[in-house]
Amino acid sequence: MSLYGLSQRTTATAAASASWEVRSAATNKPRVMEVGISQVAATAGVFGFGRPAAIGITPTSPQNFVAENDAAAPTSLSTAAVAWGTGPTVPTNFNRRIACPATIGAGVIWTFPRGVDLAVSNSVIIWIIAIAPVCDVWAVIDE
Repeated sequence: MSLYGLSQRTTATAAASASWEVRSAATNKPRVMEVGISQVAATAGVFGFGRPAAIGITPTSPQNFVAENDAAAPTSLSTAAVAWGTGPTVPTNFNRRIACPATIGAGVIWTFPRGVDLAVSNSVIIWIIAIAPVCDVWAVIDE
């Protein structure tokens, strides 16, 4: 398996909405090893990470992850998105939560020593629990 990473800037700021989604394809079961958030504006934010009750529908401009440890690795099957025709829904339970102060650069790096397994055609998301700023987000996956 190869390690892949991707960083994007979110666009959603409203409470009770998805901010970012990491999606598996119909033919792979990646493992999410790390997820990070860094606020780019001085607005307090409360975020959660987990599996959505329903994945996003019709993601707009999904991006493929980039190989990290093998320059000859094939293009990743997994993608990430910051906007959708219909966004992912709130997780029933969150794996992680964080409240950030109104400070540019505030954030978190969540690491998962054994990874968070994704089933085929499934996802994990960063959910905005309370109003939040635009953020830089990233993940490392094992695919």
